[in-house]
Amino acid sequence: MGHEGIGFKSGSARSSLPTTASRSRIPRGRQIQKTVNNVKITVLCGFVTLLVLRGTIGVGNLAGPSPGSDDQRVVEDIDRILREIRSDSEPDSWDPYQFMNLPSNSTANRNFTFEEASELVNYKLGPKISDWDEQRKIWLSQNPNFPNSVSSTGKPRILLVTGSAPNPCDNPMGDHYLLKTTKNKIDYCRLHGIEIAYNMAHLDRELAGYWAKLPLIRRLMLSHPEIEWIWWMDSDALFTDMAFELPLEKYQNHNLIIHGYPDLLFEQHSWIALNTGSFLFRNCQWSLDLLDSWAPMGPKGIVRDLAGQILTQNLKGRPAFEADDQSALIYLLTSQQDKWMNQVYVENSYYLHGFWAGLVDKYEEMIDKYHPGLGDERWPFVTHFVGCKPCGSYGDYPVERCLSSMERAFNFADNQILRIYGFGHKGLLSPKIKRVRSQTDDPLKEKENLNMEARIVT
Repeated sequence: MGHEGIGFKSGSARSSLPTTASRSRIPRGRQIQKTVNNVKITVLCGFVTLLVLRGTIGVGNLAGPSPGSDDQRVVEDIDRILREIRSDSEPDSWDPYQFMNLPSNSTANRNFTFEEASELVNYKLGPKISDWDEQRKIWLSQNPNFPNSVSSTGKPRILLVTGSAPNPCDNPMGDHYLLKTTKNKIDYCRLHGIEIAYNMAHLDRELAGYWAKLPLIRRLMLSHPEIEWIWWMDSDALFTDMAFELPLEKYQNHNLIIHGYPDLLFEQHSWIALNTGSFLFRNCQWSLDLLDSWAPMGPKGIVRDLAGQILTQNLKGRPAFEADDQSALIYLLTSQQDKWMNQVYVENSYYLHGFWAGLVDKYEEMIDKYHPGLGDERWPFVTHFVGCKPCGSYGDYPVERCLSSMERAFNFADNQILRIYGFGHKGLLSPKIKRVRSQTDDPLKEKENLNMEARIVT
């Protein structure tokens, strides 16, 4: 588990990220690879020696009947071995020093601090952009057919972004539940006039895993200047209040909306003070700057490992593991409060993120007592299955419990959609449906009288 959070220094001390004195040693796999390369170099020297002997003592029978052709084969063998050595010395996906371009073996054998490794890697999300607000304003004025608001409602245009890995799930049921969570998001977006994008491509192989959302969000901002808000939502999160709408009027003076608790963030410096499973970025220069400052802890390998040590030392309760995007954001915001926090809205008046374990067993009670449109603990806006990993081969909770709970959450939300058509699930664990409203010969009148915030009939 992590150490207690440290106090924050005031003034200029917040302007840079502190580093740790912890060091990282060269992994055993890399040492073995160097030994193999040395053996290959020895073999190469043997070939060179053979060639020199042949030219010096004139041992014709060593060369065979065609000296010229054998000389060529020796040269080709030497070239082949050199190519193999160069190939083996190039960075592999598992090599924590990849893309560091270390200049010599003596440099490669030394240890690094996070600051040194980060400087060598010099990772960037892309070319530095400093005038995005001006560029975007000009583009919007020149393209009136692509306004940054919805014409029918006047509300800002929102793009909901989610995604999954490009390969099939390890768990055979995982793809089925990915489909369900995607349907759930499409249903909500359709009801509320929100655009949706589903990504399955790794846009940056260095920012894999937790970090893959950062280059995607940046690319979408720059490619869609007509979008005012980019809303990221993890694939394992579901909308469970289909009537609730984001109170965007609250956020006119803010650029990042994220679920969290200020006391955990600023007093306890907890690693779970915020949750990056569901948050909104305004499409603006401030957001690009924050992404640029957030990303340097993310490149996989030694940088991410050393950054993880810093995060564990500085965030209360954090276990020892490589840097993750959520911890890095918390650390960035708390260590540079003056720079960022005046544009961040830490939201907890409704469940932009609701931890599933405390909610899924209460759905029947919610149906009996409350109604959609509340968005809080009475009828959670979002239920997020943190730690379940339905697509993976492992998780923090039993697979059976996760899948049955996801089924309950999906059907709880789906009942709010199906009732538009007069149907509902027979139970929260059943895919079968039943009719909950009789058909009528005046369907349009019934449609006009439909209230999405009305109590659910079971």
